[in-house]
Formats: sequence, C-alpha cells, structure tokens
Amino acid sequence: MTDSATASRPPKRERLVESARDLLYEQGVQRTTLAQIAERADVPVGNVYYYYKTRDELVHAVIESRLERIREVLGELDRRSSPKARLKALTSAWTDEGAQVAEHGCPLGGLVYELNKDHSPLSEEGAQLMRELVDWSERQFRELGRRDAATLAFSLISSIQGAALLTNTFHDESLFRREVRRLGRWIDSI
Repeated sequence: MTDSATASRPPKRERLVESARDLLYEQGVQRTTLAQIAERADVPVGNVYYYYKTRDELVHAVIESRLERIREVLGELDRRSSPKARLKALTSAWTDEGAQVAEHGCPLGGLVYELNKDHSPLSEEGAQLMRELVDWSERQFRELGRRDAATLAFSLISSIQGAALLTNTFHDESLFRREVRRLGRWIDSI
C-alpha cells in the first residue's frame, strides 16, 4: 500500500529531468553531478542509468524540457491581440523570475552559454532555445510590417539577455525590471 504523497509524486524520469533542470540552473552544467540530481529527485543513483545512460542524455532531456516550456509560453503569448502586446508580454515574462535571475542568471542564456564552452553536440541543441525566441520575435516584428524584423528581434533578445547578465552580476532584480519597462516603451514606439 502506498501513501497519498508517494502516489501523487511524478514518475522518476520526470523527477530526474526536473531536478537536473533546477541544478543545472543553480550550479551549472560542469558542477552538477548525477549523484546530486538523483538525490534531489529522490531516486537511487543507480536508477538514473536506467533512464539516462550518460549525463549528456540527461542534459539533452533538460534542453527538450526547456524547449517545450518555451513553446508553451509562446503559444500562450500568441493568444494576445497584437504583436506589440505579445512582444511586451514576452519581455515581462522574465520579470516573474527576477529573484532567480538575480541569484543565478537567465535559465536559458546561462545554459546555452555554458554548453557552447564545450563545443559539444549539445551546444547546437542548446542554441535552439535562443533560436526559438528570436524566430518568434522576428515573426511578431514582421507582423508589424517591419522589414528589419530580424534585426529588431535580435536586439530585443540581446537586451533581455544583457539585462539578465547585469541583474545577476549586480544581484539587483530592479535592473531587470527597469530594462523590461524600457523595452516596453521601445516596443510601443515601433
């Protein structure tokens, strides 16, 4: 017989990905071990290998998890009435994570940056996280009739990532909120 807390827990695979996602964000890829992931997921370390043969397979699962979440958020934003409203909502979405960004940096940008250091096959997979945001933003700017949509999309995502870096560097989430407000005014002016 299982108690209700155990019965309602997510499956082990899901717990492993969630734990890996959180630890990779908090500690970075290189400093996170499979043992730490297993401990946080409350899964025996030997069981990790049943689901993921290598750490890279688990990192791949984290990238896929993040990509899935990005697509969900962008899908929700697509329901907004106008491209400007969608773009402003995208920038605001990061402010909900302001305290975590101040503590650990951008969960997407940090992961992509770290994966690119190794030049592993995972770096291209990680790049897809940013590509998804840039491509979506470009579509919004195109919908606004902008021929420079690609440049504007790149500028928007660059500004968000730069703000996340400085917010983390100075551990000051107010920097991020100010940049989001500035980006909102910039989007309104387009």
